[in-house]
Amino acid sequence: MSAAQEIQKHFPFGRLNRLLDGHAPGDSGIEVAELPKGAPVLLSVGEPQDPPPPMIAEAMAGAAATWSRYPPAKGTPEYLEACAAWATRRYGLPSGMIDPKTMITAIPGSREGLFFATLASMPDRAGNGAAPAMLMPNPCYHVYPGAALAAGAEPILVPATQESGELPDFAGLSQADLARTALASYCTPSNPQGAAASLEQLQDLIRLARQHDFTLALDECYAEIYTGAPPAGGLQAAAALGGSLDNLLVFHSLSKRSSAPGLRCGFAAGDPKLIAALEVMLRTGGAGVSFPVLAAGTALWNDEAHVVLRRERYAKNFEIAERVLGNRFGFRKPDGGFFLWLDVGDGEAAALKLWREAGLRVLPGGYMARPGADGVNPCDAYIRVALVYGPELTEAALNRLAEVL
Repeated sequence: MSAAQEIQKHFPFGRLNRLLDGHAPGDSGIEVAELPKGAPVLLSVGEPQDPPPPMIAEAMAGAAATWSRYPPAKGTPEYLEACAAWATRRYGLPSGMIDPKTMITAIPGSREGLFFATLASMPDRAGNGAAPAMLMPNPCYHVYPGAALAAGAEPILVPATQESGELPDFAGLSQADLARTALASYCTPSNPQGAAASLEQLQDLIRLARQHDFTLALDECYAEIYTGAPPAGGLQAAAALGGSLDNLLVFHSLSKRSSAPGLRCGFAAGDPKLIAALEVMLRTGGAGVSFPVLAAGTALWNDEAHVVLRRERYAKNFEIAERVLGNRFGFRKPDGGFFLWLDVGDGEAAALKLWREAGLRVLPGGYMARPGADGVNPCDAYIRVALVYGPELTEAALNRLAEVL
C-alpha cells in the first residue's frame, strides 16, 4: 500500500463518511435559531461556530492592495513581532528571549506547520538503513501519522490513556527507538482528551529531545481554550531551563483562539536552525501566508478581549455538559480544548445510532487511534464530541445524546 493509500485508509473523517453513508440522519428534534428545525447537528469536527472577530475583515480590507503580491517568506515584521510579543506575555518569558527575525515564522496553521516540520526533520537517524522514527500519542490528531508516512518515517504511537494521564510517556520507549527518533509530536492540551502537560513534564520532554537529539514539536493549538489555570507551554518550559530553544518547535494558531479556522494563520517558534529548515519546506511547498491575512493575524495576536469572550463561551458549554451528563460516560471537564471524550462502550455503534436516531454526527474514538501490540484499539469504546456551538444548541444536542445513548 502506498503512503497516500495508507493515509487515506486511516483518515478519520473519511472513515466516518464510510460508516454513515447510506444511513439517513434522524430528526434531531432540536429547534434553535442556529439551524433549521430537526436538522442534523455536526459535532464531529472541531470547527468553531461563533462569528469571527470583526477586526479580521477590517484588517484585510485595509491591506487589500497587497493581494497582488506573493506571500512573504517568513511573514511581515509586524506579524512576527506581534507573535513574539504575545508569546512573551502569555508565558511570562524574559524580554528578548524570542527573536522574531530568527525564532518565529508564519505558518498557514498548526496543521500545515506540523506537516512541513516533519518533512524538514527526517534524516536517516538509524545509520543502518532503517527508517527514522516519529513519536506521537495514541490517540492523536491524524496529521501526525499522515506526516510520518509522507516523510518516509515509521510512526511510533505511544499510549495516551487514563493509565498514563492521557498523555504519552516517550521516555518509556526503548533506547533503540529513541536513538532513531527524528521528531516527536506532542499535543497539549491534548486532542481529543483535553489533558494539559505540566511545566515539569514539558521540561522533561525538552531534556529528552536534547539527550537523543530529536525535534520536539509541541502542538499547542488549544492552549487558549481552557477551563481552569492557563496551560503551561513549551516556551515557558524552555525559559525555566535557561532560555535555549535547542531541539524545540512550538506551534500556535488563530483557528481556535480567534474562531478563525478558515483564515489559515498561525506561527511556529523555536530553535533558529529548525525554523530555518521549516521555512525552506514552507517556501518549497508554497505554504505561505498572504499579506492581508498577516495583517488580520497581527491584529488578532495583539488583542486579548475577543479571546476572553470565546473562553467564557466554551466554559459555559462545559458547565452545560456537566449538568446534562453528570458522571455518565466517564465525563470530566478537560484541562483545555472544546471536546468531550466519552466512554460509550462501542464508539462506532454509538456514532451510527446517534446519526440514525437523532441526526447527531460524532467521531468514533477508535478512528483517532491505532491498535496496540495486542491488536486492541484503546479508543474503540469512545466518541469525540465537539462543543463548538452556542450554549442553547449545545444543551439541546447533549440532551438528545444522553437520551439516545
